[in-house]
Amino acid sequence: MIANPLRVPDSAAHRAEVAAELARLGWDEPLWFDTTAEDAGVGMTRKALAEGVDLVFSSGGDGTVRACAEALMDTGVPLALLFGGTGNLLARNLGLPIGIPDAIRVGVEGETRAIDVGMLDDLPFVVMAGLGLDAAMADSTTTEAKRRIGWLAYVGGVLRHIADRPFRATIRLDGRAPIRRRARMVLVGNVGQLQGGLRLLPEAAPDDGLLDVLVLTPRTPMDWLRVVGHVVTRSKGHEPRAERYTASRVSIAVSPAVLSECDGDPVGHRGEVTVTTRPKALLLRTPRETED
Repeated sequence: MIANPLRVPDSAAHRAEVAAELARLGWDEPLWFDTTAEDAGVGMTRKALAEGVDLVFSSGGDGTVRACAEALMDTGVPLALLFGGTGNLLARNLGLPIGIPDAIRVGVEGETRAIDVGMLDDLPFVVMAGLGLDAAMADSTTTEAKRRIGWLAYVGGVLRHIADRPFRATIRLDGRAPIRRRARMVLVGNVGQLQGGLRLLPEAAPDDGLLDVLVLTPRTPMDWLRVVGHVVTRSKGHEPRAERYTASRVSIAVSPAVLSECDGDPVGHRGEVTVTTRPKALLLRTPRETED
């Protein structure tokens, strides 16, 4: 169990509940590693692997999931998820259960599904990575705000940066001709659903070997209204200020350099990135098809 102690209100009670549920299903108490400010879970997961574990649970938010996934890629050891953060976007996109008893049961008895892992340069992600507005939003949304009001805290982050100046972006999708835009955000996703059920990338699938790309280029308040309406209504029609593409390799050059993010964690200002996919590199426990 790789657990972020900041994501549960009572760590001792959480640990006891997890152990009791595992015991009910015939499993011993798990090895337990708490993440730290210095290590979001990569080192702990590698220690667990060195102990010869059969299964790793991530108990935390998307950052904890990403850290576990980084260590588990191509190892053959599956990952199971317990809700513990604000977004929990991979779990939500895959319809994983929220409650601990059901999540534990899926972890130990569910199907093992191979999913893709995206790479922003050398940084893995399992949900989305991007440059511009999404990264600025994540950077300016505090942990305390997320704890108090949940995913709605991100709305404030968006509003603080919605008037930021656009940046010049040149986007190359596989071997196709470059796309040049003055963008507010370039988002590359392994899955497509954000907080609040918003589907930015409605065609994204975590195991298709492809990356889904969204380029936002609104200029005026009316453009923003159209883009928001397009997303909220899940329209499949063409919206020129919200372009969507698919590719297996995405090269993005921006000027000036803008903040970037992986699975909601800011990872610095970058002027050029390459995003690729590692097909079916991560094993994940999901509900069996006969389960609700």
